[in-house]
Amino acid sequence: MDRKIEKKAWYIRHKFTVAGGILFCVLIGWVMSVVLSPRKLRVDKESVRLAEVKRERFLEYVGVEGIVHPILILKVFSREGGVVERIVAENGAMLQQGDTILVLDNPDLVQLVEEQQEEWERQRAGYEEKRIEMEQKSLSLRQQVLQTRYELDRLEKSYRLTKEEYGMGIKSRAQLELAEDEYTYKRETALLQMENLAHDSVASLIRQDLLKGEPQREYRKFMRTRSRLEELIVRAPIDGQLSFVQAIPGQRISPNEGVGEIKVLSEYKITTTVSEYYVDRILAGLPATLIYQGKNYPLRVSKVIPEVKERTFSTELVFTEEMPENIRIGQSFRIQIEMGDAGEELVIPKGNFYPVTGGQWIYKVNSAGQKR
Repeated sequence: MDRKIEKKAWYIRHKFTVAGGILFCVLIGWVMSVVLSPRKLRVDKESVRLAEVKRERFLEYVGVEGIVHPILILKVFSREGGVVERIVAENGAMLQQGDTILVLDNPDLVQLVEEQQEEWERQRAGYEEKRIEMEQKSLSLRQQVLQTRYELDRLEKSYRLTKEEYGMGIKSRAQLELAEDEYTYKRETALLQMENLAHDSVASLIRQDLLKGEPQREYRKFMRTRSRLEELIVRAPIDGQLSFVQAIPGQRISPNEGVGEIKVLSEYKITTTVSEYYVDRILAGLPATLIYQGKNYPLRVSKVIPEVKERTFSTELVFTEEMPENIRIGQSFRIQIEMGDAGEELVIPKGNFYPVTGGQWIYKVNSAGQKR
């Protein structure tokens, strides 16, 4: 016998689908509530450090490590070439300006000096001979002029006497004219000799100046060459410490070759490397402070090398007042480079939160430590 089958309700037929939809909606609601609800973190109160945020005097600076260097390092060069004869100063010696470092030997230069000295003496002897010849010639001309003047005076007297005798009728007119012609000739001759003497005197002075210039030029040339002998002694150009001597006895040194190095220790400078983050803010003239054994020593940024290498750039600082006692080259110190004037700012004590958050945020609580 057939039995009538009753049709089931839709929620019964689709019970699994309905149940899945309800679970999905519950899951979505739970996720939304987690996302949108305030987050909470429960920590042990004893592990939390609390500090007061307040307005105080704040100075922005960057802390770096600096290395001590001499204020100046000079390289020592040999101006003349030669063979190292002996080394006088030892490495690390304290020298004064002009102290001998090493001595060179250059036989070729010594021979050149001797040859130029001989040439100068030869030029000087030749000048003296020519000067004496010109003086003798001038003396001879003067003697001739003196003789001519004597003859002229004698003829003038003879002419006057002949003229008087002609007036008395003792001498003839022909004798008078002969005496007059002879007197006129001698007078003209004397004038020419005097003019010649004047020209010769001027020419002699000019020739003497020209001849004198040759030995003088040779003498200056000789003195310049002889002064090169002094350059065979390599001396300290400034007060300081001789770092090293780059030469050994018997070694041949070329002109203008480096033979050593001197460190000026009257003052010191501090070199540092700073992160490239501050390359636009670190400028020459900024104040800085060196902290050593609880005491501050003021510095000043003297030089900034803006070239960035390995994400850092270099700076140099110099002391503006006193320096630490017993400071040594290569010694390291902690340096604070100031990047602005001090002012009243909202100051947060430094804590462990900074490395974690980068200083972007911190937790804020009330005085009871309960409210966020």
